[in-house]
Amino acid sequence: MSLRWLSAASLLLAASGVAAAPPTLRVDLVHSGNALSAQYALERVVIEPLPWPGNPARPLDDSNRGLNRFEVVDPKTNRVLYSRGYSTIFGEWRTTDEAQKLSRGFQESLRFPKPDRPVRVRVLERDERNEFSLVWSADIDPAAMEVLREQRPAPATPIAIRHNGPSAGKVDLLILGDGYTKGELRKFEADARRLADHMFSVSPFRERAQDFNVWALAVPTRESGVSRPSTGTFHESPLGTRYDIFGSERYVLTLDNRALRELAQYAPNEFIEILVNNETYGGGGIFGQFSTAAAGNDWANYLFVHEFGHHFAALADEYYTSPVAYAAGEERPEPWEPNVTALLDPAQLKWKRHVAATTPLPTPWPKAEFETYQRDYQARRVALRKANRPESEMSALFAEERKFTDALIARQPNRDVIGAFEGANYQASGYYRSQMQCTMFSRSERFCRVCEDAIGEIIDLYSRPARD
Repeated sequence: MSLRWLSAASLLLAASGVAAAPPTLRVDLVHSGNALSAQYALERVVIEPLPWPGNPARPLDDSNRGLNRFEVVDPKTNRVLYSRGYSTIFGEWRTTDEAQKLSRGFQESLRFPKPDRPVRVRVLERDERNEFSLVWSADIDPAAMEVLREQRPAPATPIAIRHNGPSAGKVDLLILGDGYTKGELRKFEADARRLADHMFSVSPFRERAQDFNVWALAVPTRESGVSRPSTGTFHESPLGTRYDIFGSERYVLTLDNRALRELAQYAPNEFIEILVNNETYGGGGIFGQFSTAAAGNDWANYLFVHEFGHHFAALADEYYTSPVAYAAGEERPEPWEPNVTALLDPAQLKWKRHVAATTPLPTPWPKAEFETYQRDYQARRVALRKANRPESEMSALFAEERKFTDALIARQPNRDVIGAFEGANYQASGYYRSQMQCTMFSRSERFCRVCEDAIGEIIDLYSRPARD
């Protein structure tokens, strides 16, 4: 074994933290239903091979983010021992047209430190008031015979991309590769290092880089790249990641949660980003589940950071002119995401501490001029994909669009103002973002101030200062 791999292995052991760290318990569920109803079913309970990587000082999630929250409860006292907010692929799918016509099931997992006694696991979901309501519960005994404890050999060795201390005090980000052949594993490592380095050049990740550990792990594939069904391209890959999710040509996810968790369990992880070995623009992100990015695309830096913003901090998309698979409702309730608002009550704007008293709400910006350009741009984008033109032509179009948007915003008097700019959350009207420009709005290099704050709050939830 090379010194490089010995070093990675020793860091992996160090990352497990103090000797008292409990094992990691995983509850695998099936979440099924349609647009009108949903059900949960327990599939299995697994003790993962590595200790729990989380921060023992912050077992409870007070961020109020996610479509769902799960709680681990002492059934005798009803005391919540652990909680986390999250969102699901099912939660997105049920807003599509397909969910109006049929029912489907999706795999999900809940991970938490293994308790030393039986517990009750509860799943809560946001109701029509946007409050969490109980939708499912099950009593889990970690000592039960049915709990899976097999410790199979790791299919690959994790690579330490960045190691800043024991996992208990750090955010553990795991970068998984899909669509990399055996001969491309060094390329995967280079891609992982390159994209991680870029993310830590972007605020607030730059200022908080020491609060992260980053690992990389990939199992080789027979063929290079992942499936893209819209072009008749199908490749077998360990994670089953593919394009065209929910009929959106650029949406990249895996629907094989078991494959994802069975690989990810061999490295410390609290957050996961999957790099697909493809040049075609695409990615995706689900809060508390995982994110994806096409590593070979010219816009990979943007994709990696933007999609991680969804997965890590529950940031909503602030753009609204690109086609999406979700069906928009007529109502405009206040979103739970931290970076968009329905502005139902300007006096209670969720980021009002950043808004100057003289800033009008809504805040003026050249919306009509932007939308006029976007109509032509989006039509050209659709035409390029329909004709299956080379990716270089799509990249050139993206560069043109960014140049126009940057120039338009640069000459506006409100370009640096924090307010409420109409157009966000996939909707041209009724939803607002805090600034004209942000990575969640366009292919910008920077997050807006509100998104930076939201990211910082999640870093605080999963890390702790060295002095602790």
